[in-house]
Amino acid sequence: MKIKWLGHAAFLITAKDGTKIITDPYKSGSFSGALSYPPIKETADIVTISHEHEDHNYVRSIPSQPQVVREIGTRIIKNVKIEGITTCHDTSQGRERGLNTVYIITVDNLRVCHLGDLGALPTEAERQKIGKVDVLLIPVGGVFTIDAEAATKVTTMLNPRIAIPMHYKTAHCAFPIAPVEDFIKDKKLVKRIESSEVEVFEKSLPQATEIWVLQYQI
Repeated sequence: MKIKWLGHAAFLITAKDGTKIITDPYKSGSFSGALSYPPIKETADIVTISHEHEDHNYVRSIPSQPQVVREIGTRIIKNVKIEGITTCHDTSQGRERGLNTVYIITVDNLRVCHLGDLGALPTEAERQKIGKVDVLLIPVGGVFTIDAEAATKVTTMLNPRIAIPMHYKTAHCAFPIAPVEDFIKDKKLVKRIESSEVEVFEKSLPQATEIWVLQYQI
């Protein structure tokens, strides 16, 4: 399985058989230009949408006709199992920013958990629904999502083999959120990957949780 960070909360996940999944596609130039990652040019068979904000739901950016998943529950599409779990976009049970869907995407026997705009620590019931996690795609910037401190707690709670931070301040994201350094500054097992894409194999997952910081696609 390959994982490519397109920017913000958008990733391209490619299975061994070529099936492609894109998570939370953003609208380039949205929010008066505050989000300036380049337009997404990757095609996909499946697109998952965690919530209906234009930095997460811009399916029109995908130059193909993917099957779009916006719902909770479990479905299998092209041998990919997708489980949607309702969580909150804030610490007020959704009263401020609404609900958020966490997706568990099983590809090549690996469970990838995309947390979307998770805004609060998962409840015990939500944690049990999420279950085992091999690769965790986790927001760390704060303000609109969990911050570095909460992201650290969530990482410990879910205990993934690999955690890939997302939704943080970069040269192409001018939101009033924190950079990734706030999340990784006190961590020991951190790898800075000099690429936007990595390949993950079931048999070579690290024994202890490693944080992999990817470069976004330019």
